[in-house]
Amino acid sequence: MSGVAHPAVSAGLMEVTSYVGRRGEHAEVRRLLGSARLITLTGPGGVGKTRLAARLLRDSAKAFQDGAVFAGFAELRDPALVPALVADRVGLHDRSDEPTLHTVVAHLRDRATLLVLDNCEHLVGACAALAEAVLLECPRVVVLATSRQSLGVQGEQIFPVPPLRVPEEDTIEPSDYDSVQLFQDRASAVVPSFRVRADNSADVARLCRQLEGLPLAIELAAARIRSLSPRQIAERLTRRLALLTSGPRTAPERQQTLRATIEWSYQLCSEAEQRVWRRVSVFAGSFDLDAAEFVCAEPGAVLDLVDGLLDKSVLLREQHDDVARYRMLETLREYGQEELRRSGDLPEAGRRHRDWFDRTTGTADAEWFSSGQVVWVARLRRDHANLRAALEWSLTEPGEAAVALRMAARVNEYWTLRGSCMEGRGWLDRALAATPAGHPDRPLALSVNALHALWLFDVEVTEARLAEAGQHPAGPASTHLALVRSLTAMLQGQFAEAAELATSAAAACRAHGDLRREVHPLFIKAVSTAVLGDLAGARRGVRKMLALTGPVGDAYYHTMSLYAQAVVEVLYGDPVVARRAALAGVGANLTIGSRFGAAHHVEALAWACTCLDEHLRSATLLGIASRLWDLVGMSPEAAKSLSTPHFEHLRRTRKALGAARFDEARATGRALPEDQAMDYVLDGPSEPVSPTARPRTDHPLTARELEIAGLVAEGLSNREIAARLVISLRTAETHVQHILTKLDTSNRTQIARWFATRRT
Repeated sequence: MSGVAHPAVSAGLMEVTSYVGRRGEHAEVRRLLGSARLITLTGPGGVGKTRLAARLLRDSAKAFQDGAVFAGFAELRDPALVPALVADRVGLHDRSDEPTLHTVVAHLRDRATLLVLDNCEHLVGACAALAEAVLLECPRVVVLATSRQSLGVQGEQIFPVPPLRVPEEDTIEPSDYDSVQLFQDRASAVVPSFRVRADNSADVARLCRQLEGLPLAIELAAARIRSLSPRQIAERLTRRLALLTSGPRTAPERQQTLRATIEWSYQLCSEAEQRVWRRVSVFAGSFDLDAAEFVCAEPGAVLDLVDGLLDKSVLLREQHDDVARYRMLETLREYGQEELRRSGDLPEAGRRHRDWFDRTTGTADAEWFSSGQVVWVARLRRDHANLRAALEWSLTEPGEAAVALRMAARVNEYWTLRGSCMEGRGWLDRALAATPAGHPDRPLALSVNALHALWLFDVEVTEARLAEAGQHPAGPASTHLALVRSLTAMLQGQFAEAAELATSAAAACRAHGDLRREVHPLFIKAVSTAVLGDLAGARRGVRKMLALTGPVGDAYYHTMSLYAQAVVEVLYGDPVVARRAALAGVGANLTIGSRFGAAHHVEALAWACTCLDEHLRSATLLGIASRLWDLVGMSPEAAKSLSTPHFEHLRRTRKALGAARFDEARATGRALPEDQAMDYVLDGPSEPVSPTARPRTDHPLTARELEIAGLVAEGLSNREIAARLVISLRTAETHVQHILTKLDTSNRTQIARWFATRRT
């Protein structure tokens, strides 16, 4: 990666409100970024550490050759997953043969990157270990952390983030004090006519002093300007602060102050709103209305109560496609959880949260093989943190591990397409260890676990899990078991055995009415049959797969059918058909965000290009595929069914181009940012453009970005842009974010203005 932050990171850091103040702190930390390797922004919750770090990342990323990466831990609870989250943010996923921390360090070792670790305080040990490893092994990486507690790592430069400056005197000019400017800015967003004037300046000054310049507290107070005057706000804050300062003297003063603001906001809610606040605090990250209604056990009334909490700035609203979702600031969520424990409702709320996501995974499993699959993939991605929380609750609550077992097994295709086989395997390992040997859900879970181990080329574990699962196979477990056995044989190059096992597995799936899982053994049989010399039989198998998956509207298994067609045709039939199938497969995988599938199809597309004498394109595609294989923790060299054609086509292309030209093209493909790589795969030129060799223009945008800027100026949404250009929604979103970053703009209106100015 180079030049800009990871696309998902950029989207997560978009500023939706104006940034006020912090000029001195901003300048000082930027200076430290040039001299220190680890800077930790410390201070109380709500003081603005994350906002300052995000602004520093935006303004400093260009100073680092390989850009900047933002990893936020607010939604994470398991310290063991810290390296995995950072791996995800730098664009890595699962690696089979070494710990994730080692993989992250190896990835960053030769890079010049700003790595931001946000909200470390509840995972300080794990964050410290990661930061220390990066400092020792990655000489050009600078770490910027935010935490209420320092990390305690040697060489750490601690930078306390102070509250905003507050006025000493009652009569003030807003521009003189950041705290007053922040209050005016946020209050005018609620009441546009609000201004700090002579008749209210003394009250605003008193209010800011009472809130001690804490940005979160000021923003919450400003939200009440709709119904209260500055004087009324100040008077109410006086009462709340006095009440809380009489609490335990050992509690940090900053916690008392922030708690006063949150307590005041809590008391302004009705009892019903308070109850909803408490219960929705069990969600990790965002949630939708249906989930809130289930957890709160008040269907009918929750919508109005959520509206009330939105109005009081307790909840924030986010739009995801056509669904509204809600989230809390982390400090408000923590307060809600404390109140939930105090009320005695935590066990019930935790169980209902788990039950909701147990139900969610069950429905996702039942509806997976359908046209609704794309929607389910997006939903599971949004609820990934909640899924983790529900699994963790089940594994730590006595007698509930079996629920975690079935939940983790149900979403096995989701783990795979996301490139998270290691995480799925980890949850299943824990659940299997805590579930009795005779439990009826164990055989299927063991078989799914074996499949994840196989994708990671851990054949020893695969065989051990298969042996245990085979002791009591029944129903879906027996068909899945037969599938994994046949896949194991194929990946090990035992094609005759694989074809025989796949035939039995497909028959078993049909007998159980499991059309969804029948596709996989049909794939294994088609490829194995082709290798054994029966091209006609292989083509019949491919046609059967396409007939099964096409009408359903499924993407995951349909791409498997297209991959079978691509492999069979490129190796033994028509490379033009293979190229068409591989391109269709790449596009389908982009709709569900499957790097796992994309890696397979780009590899097959490269083989087809070799057969068609498009050697420069093949070499570039092999480079792109190499990068994708790394991201999902796999390699075509590890599976005998892939390694032989991989090396054969690589050898042919290298011979046609010459070693130097081949290596250059392959390196260019590997270095392309992921969105540009996918554009090249789908509709790119035969001559790839090196990411470091851009034509000189009067603007920083690529040709594709300039085209998309024009569509933004026309008023098209990201979804409409994706449809117009026949690219994935994710690619369109990434392009727009890159445009915002390169033009130093914060919204689409500014892009439109820039484009209009350029045209004139």
